[in-house]
Amino acid sequence: MASEAPDYFQPENGMVLTTLLIVRDVDRSREFYQRVLGATVVRDRLPAILRFHNSYIVINDEGGPTDDKPDVRAQAPPDSTTLSSAMNIRVTDIHAVYEQWRSRGGEFLTEPKDHGVETRCYLRDPDGYLIELGQAGSILAEMGRTATA
Repeated sequence: MASEAPDYFQPENGMVLTTLLIVRDVDRSREFYQRVLGATVVRDRLPAILRFHNSYIVINDEGGPTDDKPDVRAQAPPDSTTLSSAMNIRVTDIHAVYEQWRSRGGEFLTEPKDHGVETRCYLRDPDGYLIELGQAGSILAEMGRTATA
């Protein structure tokens, strides 16, 4: 009898987008995403998988090439000041989430800043990955005008 795959392998609409993070210490990163962002651990390691609202964060070690990617090395960011990718999380109340995550140990670069089209702020995970926390402002009205034009 074949065993059923866990829910995270069963996308509701045929697809699910996950974020893969290559890190130096899987346990440290898993604990950060669980403690600060409130993600739920689905799998502890090899790789670690966390459910975060309607998506998943996959956390894996650095490593050398594999047979299906023979010339690719998985490596964490070299430093926290060079941006190559970022997680972008949209919320309905940025100030509430900012305070909640700060109380859980999240270290933000600044408090939420209002830029008209959106309010946003940023924090970094233990490996330096940038996480943008944002709340839509007038950008929603602009998108509505564009969609109906």
